Amino acid sequence: MIKVMYPGSFDPLTLGHEDIIKRASKMFDVVIVGVLKNETKKSLLTIEERMELIEVSTEHLGNVEVVTFDELLVDYVFEKKINFILKGLRNNKDFEEELVMAQGIKVYNKEVETLFMPTKPSLSYISSSIVKSLFYNKGTIDNYVNIDVLKKLESRRKNEKDRAVFKNN
Repeated sequence: MIKVMYPGSFDPLTLGHEDIIKRASKMFDVVIVGVLKNETKKSLLTIEERMELIEVSTEHLGNVEVVTFDELLVDYVFEKKINFILKGLRNNKDFEEELVMAQGIKVYNKEVETLFMPTKPSLSYISSSIVKSLFYNKGTIDNYVNIDVLKKLESRRKNEKDRAVFKNN
C-alpha cells in the first residue's frame, strides 16, 4: 500500500488544494492530508474546522484521511511508514521554497522522499493568503473555495458582525 502525506495549513482549503488532493487520490492508495498549525500566521479557522472542511470536501474520494500532529513532519511520516511527502507547486517561488525544505528533510532523514506536483494552470493564482486577505477585506471568494468553505467563512463573517453590533449596544 503506497501512502502519501500532503501537508499544509489549509487555512482555508482552496480549490488549488482540492485539485492536488483529487489528483493524488488517483495516484496513491492512501492520501493523508496533514493539517499543520502555523504559529507564524494568523489563523482564520481552527484546526478542527479545517479538518472537518477537508473531510467533507474529500469524502467522495474514498482514500483520503485527515490528520493533525504536533511533531516534525519528517518524524511523523517516518514513524507512520508513509511513503512520500507531496508538495503542491503554483510557481517558481513555491518550487524554490519547497526544494529547500525537501533537501533539509533529506539531510534529516535519508529515508523520507518528497514529491512535487504542479497545480493546474487555471488554479495557480489561488492561495490561502489571498483568500484570507479577500475575506478580511470583504471581497468575493467564491472563485477560490468550494461551497462548504464559502458557507463556513460567510457564517464566520456574520458572527463577527453580530458580535460587533452586540459590543456597540
